[in-house]
Formats: sequence, structure tokens, C-alpha cells
Amino acid sequence: MNRGQFEEPVTVLVGMGFPVGIENVMEAYALLQDWPAAGRNGAHAIALNACKAGIAGEIDPETVRATLVTFARRNDILVQDMVAPAAALGDAPRAGELAG
Repeated sequence: MNRGQFEEPVTVLVGMGFPVGIENVMEAYALLQDWPAAGRNGAHAIALNACKAGIAGEIDPETVRATLVTFARRNDILVQDMVAPAAALGDAPRAGELAG
């Protein structure tokens, strides 16, 4: 497993509700860095700080993942179960694949 890689991706809704799989600490950090300032809250600050600590190697990727899940859940962007939607949509795109 690559350093910073999550055991399982966290699927979140971005933009106009597109599911994106966040697979590692750097992708989580990028998502949180791009989060609008007006929508930042305590869960955002905790998750962002966890990402920074994960990048520095101070905490493990699964701790970062847990803070990302909490952030996503509190902001109603967490996709709880991608099994059914994935069957209808195909695999969720990875972070960065929606650029265009």
C-alpha cells in the first residue's frame, strides 16, 4: 500500500452532485483546500489539520480518513453506500478525473 493511501476510498459528492472517490491523504487535502471559505466549520478545520499531520507522517492515513468521513457526513456530501449507485453509474470517478 502506498504511503498516505486509504484502505477504502471515501466517496463524496462534489460540484453538481458528482460522486468522487478520495483515495489518499493528498486527495483529501486538495478537497478541503478547495472548500469554499463560507462553508468552512469546525469539522473542516479538524479534517484539514488531520490531512496536514498525515502528510507530515504524524498520524496514519486511516485517522485522516476518519476525520474526512466525519467532515463529509456533517456537510451532507458523504455517499454512504456506493454499491447501488455504482451499479447504475459505473465506477465513481477518482479525484481529478472531473477536471475539464
